[in-house]
Amino acid sequence: MIRSTRRRSVSGAARRWLKVFHTLNEFQARLFAADKALDLGRGGITRLSALTGLSRTTLTKAAEELESGRKLGSPGEGRVRRVGGGRKKVEGVDPGVRELLAKILEETTAGDPMSQLRWTSKSTRTMAQELTRLGHPVSWVTVARCLDDMGYSLQANRKSKEGPQHADRDAQFRYINRQVKALLATGDPVISVDAKKKELVGRFKNGGRTWRPKGKPQEVNTKDFPSLAQGKALPYGVYDTGQNRAVVNVGVTHDTAEFAVESIRRWWKLDGRKSYPAAGRLLICADAGGSNGNRLRAWKLNLQQMADQIQIPITVCHYPPGTSKWNKIEHRLFSFISLNWRGEPLINYETIINRECLPRGRAHFGVGENAGA
Repeated sequence: MIRSTRRRSVSGAARRWLKVFHTLNEFQARLFAADKALDLGRGGITRLSALTGLSRTTLTKAAEELESGRKLGSPGEGRVRRVGGGRKKVEGVDPGVRELLAKILEETTAGDPMSQLRWTSKSTRTMAQELTRLGHPVSWVTVARCLDDMGYSLQANRKSKEGPQHADRDAQFRYINRQVKALLATGDPVISVDAKKKELVGRFKNGGRTWRPKGKPQEVNTKDFPSLAQGKALPYGVYDTGQNRAVVNVGVTHDTAEFAVESIRRWWKLDGRKSYPAAGRLLICADAGGSNGNRLRAWKLNLQQMADQIQIPITVCHYPPGTSKWNKIEHRLFSFISLNWRGEPLINYETIINRECLPRGRAHFGVGENAGA
């Protein structure tokens, strides 16, 4: 490392070569300064040390290299120091560091309950403390470097395991697709239904950000206790695939099968019978669980009562388990509702309804008490 030069009188010639000196790397600079010192003779090393900031030891060694007559070695391509120069790395001097670190990583990766290092404290600093306790003093920087050399990195969980799948899983999707195309071709209604996440009504934090004057964010409650809420909001959406329209019914108690069918019945009264006056069939695409689950008897019973009321056959196609995001209502209705709610506390039911607006198509909204609640 080149230290700052002392303040003393410098000639014009010295100023010129000092400018050149400061453009050289460390290897070139010490040889250049040593050559100048040899030209000055006795006291040259002291003089050049004061001018350049290099230590006398560095200049003395460089002068000996120049006077020895041996070929000067190069530091290596892209390097300043010679290969192998400088202090050795801790893991090179003490191979036990890597062995112990590998053991610690193996124990924590496997979840060994007897490990000295717990899952909750797998930081590089804690690993360094553990290695130091075992007689191998290292810093967290050394631990981080060793982890990188060993091919480790910080990684989050990845959702990739689908679990056991039915052999005819793809055939289920193809069947649903054929049914949808057949009804759309005849002009009959095809709807996609689902319940959105339950929301607490009140001044609670909602994820996301909105544009506001600097230093004036909307203030909300520090805790999301249900006791602080005015109530619950249970949006149940009915999305008309053919018309690109929707009705959202906001419940205030529980997400029951009666509430799900009542939401579909409201869609039919508000929009369905007007858009499809000559409808001969109704196809409902829904998830396999929740209030519209394929094994829920109350769902089937209430749908039958609705079919008797509107005098139209109703067919329900359930998506396979774990494929709820294939339901069109997820990305054609609920995604836009989430965008409009972003960063806005849902302080009352009016706010929930007013902000459930779509950037395209049309939608109807209403608030209703859950049937049978």
